[in-house]
Amino acid sequence: MFDIGFSELMVIALVGLIVIGPERLPKVARTVGHLLGRLQRYVGDVKSDISREMQLEDLKKLQAQVQEQARDLERQVNDQMSTVETQLNQSILGSAEKKADESIEAAKPFTPPAPSAPSVPPNLPPAG
Repeated sequence: MFDIGFSELMVIALVGLIVIGPERLPKVARTVGHLLGRLQRYVGDVKSDISREMQLEDLKKLQAQVQEQARDLERQVNDQMSTVETQLNQSILGSAEKKADESIEAAKPFTPPAPSAPSVPPNLPPAG
């Protein structure tokens, strides 16, 4: 955490020994050690909280992207479905109209052609 070398620690220990005294130095060192341990745990907790928040933010961005892609896919599928449905309906209507025309033709009564007058051969005189 701090860039302190061994020689610097020896100087700090010597000054502490002179200022605090040999009787209280072990108790003060123990207390300082506990405080540094708490400080390190606190810093570690803060780092992990920040890391979790960053991961959560990344996950939220990813979730938003996935939802947008899902909406786009749904729109494309719906557009395709409506196109296919329209084409199918047009095809069904076209075949229904064709069948209706055929059934109308089939439903008309048969009218035989009008009989023509018997033809008389030109060489024969009319009967009389």
